[in-house]
Amino acid sequence: MKKILSLAALFSLVFSASALAKDSIALVISTLNNPFFVSLKEGAQKEASKLGYNLIVLDSQNNPAKELANVQDLTVRGTKVLLINPTDSDAVGNAVKMANQANIPVITLDRVASAGDVISHVASDNRVGGKMAGDFIAKKLADGARVIELQGIAGTSAARERGEGFAQAIKAHHFHVVASQPADFDRTRGLNVMQNLLTAHPDVQAVFAQNDEMALGALRALQTAGKSDVIVVGFDGTADGIKAVESGKMAATVAQRPDQIGVIGVDTADKVLKGEKVQKIIPVDLNLVTQK
Repeated sequence: MKKILSLAALFSLVFSASALAKDSIALVISTLNNPFFVSLKEGAQKEASKLGYNLIVLDSQNNPAKELANVQDLTVRGTKVLLINPTDSDAVGNAVKMANQANIPVITLDRVASAGDVISHVASDNRVGGKMAGDFIAKKLADGARVIELQGIAGTSAARERGEGFAQAIKAHHFHVVASQPADFDRTRGLNVMQNLLTAHPDVQAVFAQNDEMALGALRALQTAGKSDVIVVGFDGTADGIKAVESGKMAATVAQRPDQIGVIGVDTADKVLKGEKVQKIIPVDLNLVTQK
């Protein structure tokens, strides 16, 4: 009986040592108060479990100072690779440099870092997506449409690039942009900003929101104002966004695969740890989701 117990104890110790021996990959994410980034995190977690890594997830709560503190914490926790989704492309530079000094390879997800050494960047082509949204509006309303643009968080590459892509469509289709204002990628802000803009621009024909959360907020404002004929196009392809499109409330969403960004991020980290060469930029496909 004592031998059996000894063997069981030994097995337990070996198993525990094996679990502790797992390499740790860190994911520092801009916010988990957004379905898009929750999906990204879930994709990363599933792939890390599949490949046998311990994934440490830290939420920066859309605060660059918190982001920097998160990375500082990770430099003393034995992290082998850092996956980071920046709160702000410029502000994240200090966090990236801190990881560089600790010899931790850095991979950015969805948003770029303006400074520091990044081994790879995994994201959709936001400029292409912004133009896709504008081309869709033109197809529905023809050139010269009166449009409102709801912008994301100033300083993020996603907001800048989606805006640049949409600007290409504005120029190509001669849209009359009656207003362009930040709503910080947030549903409640999207609602409030849209309510204010509707007062000044009741003749708007279409809204391009740089993410689905703002689009859903804008949609609520339009419904309250009785303007169901205004076309709303979002970006991200979140579950709520796609549901709104399928029900005919939203006209379209430019769908990313946030789960795939997480999966590819972890796969890229795996290659880095194995000493394999990785691409500097890894694109993730986009597609336009419209009502069937």
